[in-house]
Amino acid sequence: MQLEVGKIYEGKVTGITKFGAFVELDKDTTGMVHISEVANTFVSEIKDHIQEGQTVKVKVLSLGDDGKISLSIKKALPAPPRKPRSEGKGGKSYNKSAGGQKDNKGRTPYKSFDKQPQDFAKNPPPVYDPSAHLGNSDFEDMMSKFKAASDEKFSDLKKITDNKRRSPSRRK
Repeated sequence: MQLEVGKIYEGKVTGITKFGAFVELDKDTTGMVHISEVANTFVSEIKDHIQEGQTVKVKVLSLGDDGKISLSIKKALPAPPRKPRSEGKGGKSYNKSAGGQKDNKGRTPYKSFDKQPQDFAKNPPPVYDPSAHLGNSDFEDMMSKFKAASDEKFSDLKKITDNKRRSPSRRK
């Protein structure tokens, strides 16, 4: 039997292990379904989902160069129905058609872009004024003290390194 990746075939479960199940597609062709490909839900025990001798539909995931055939039962099944999205973050109802309506806490459930642009000529945004903050002079004093201490330490360090360069014990 010539297999093609992506095609769905019918086969018989010939063996079950803790990591997967072996499915015979033809008398000469056997592939393996990994435990993660058995069902659309979490599988802790494969025997809870399939039994030996059972006929299953499988999809060929890959054909290895070494002859290994990777199969999937869950991808051969139709996709499970998705639940409609009815809740947003925090369990709050999310309604796209709310159109600017408020939720029970007075918030708009989604950002509305139909607002008119703000006229900054009539209502300008606040301007940052650093002199308006209290403690500004304290900060300047702290910076000048820090700079003076830093300069003093730097000059002491420079004197020490200059003295080491000039000392006769270093010249040998």
